[in-house]
Amino acid sequence: MKKSIRSFTFLALIAGMFFTSCVSNKKFTASEARNDKLQQENANTLGKLNECNVQGLKSKEEIAKLQKENEAALKDYALVKNDLMLLSSKSNLTIREQAERLKNLQDKMQAQTDKTNELKNSISKALMNYKSDELNVYQKDGKVYVSLAEKLLFKSGSAVVDPKGKAALKTLADVLNSSQDFTVAIEGHTDNVPIKTSVFKDNWDLSTARASSIVRVLTIDNGFDSGRITASGKSEFHPVGINTTDEGRASNRRTEIILSPDLQEIYKLLYQ
Repeated sequence: MKKSIRSFTFLALIAGMFFTSCVSNKKFTASEARNDKLQQENANTLGKLNECNVQGLKSKEEIAKLQKENEAALKDYALVKNDLMLLSSKSNLTIREQAERLKNLQDKMQAQTDKTNELKNSISKALMNYKSDELNVYQKDGKVYVSLAEKLLFKSGSAVVDPKGKAALKTLADVLNSSQDFTVAIEGHTDNVPIKTSVFKDNWDLSTARASSIVRVLTIDNGFDSGRITASGKSEFHPVGINTTDEGRASNRRTEIILSPDLQEIYKLLYQ
């Protein structure tokens, strides 16, 4: 009996020790798990803190950048404001007077455009019987151009105007004599084929002589105002076609009559 009691006591002690050991292991495992969790949470917190610090630095940089841009904008604004004040101080015109001046300028510009269109239409109508390969009338940059081909005006290598060319120039002069608001520039042009004769040393000579011949026909023969006309030679250096084909060279051998509107009234409004 005593042996059984001792055995039971021994087993109970062993069981108690085992139970105590199991409890301790569970507590240790739980503590270890909590420790791991706390370490993870601490790492996450540190990561967020670092991220906040980085974002804070970026925000500071962005704020500094915006402040610099704002300072630059304020400086630009001050300069513009100063310019406006200077302009205002130099002008005694009221807003109403400025608006009237602008309206007057627009009206004069439109009137000048209408005159240019009318002149172009009048010339085109007067010269409508000539072929497109003989002459061409067009507008460019607010000016009227009358481009006359060599075949209409001159023989090859000559600056003497043919009768057919003189007839075309007389018709043109009749229109120009009725238009007092334009000046006339005559430009002679050649192809790039060299020329050297007893009369002309080169294409410069030929192009200038041809332009001068046109001026004489318009002024001496047809009474156009000599004070409103000029002549110049452009030689081969302003081609409208390629000089590698017969057709291209033919288009380059031309005389251009350029009609420019008188803009004095507009200039007065702009700079008064």
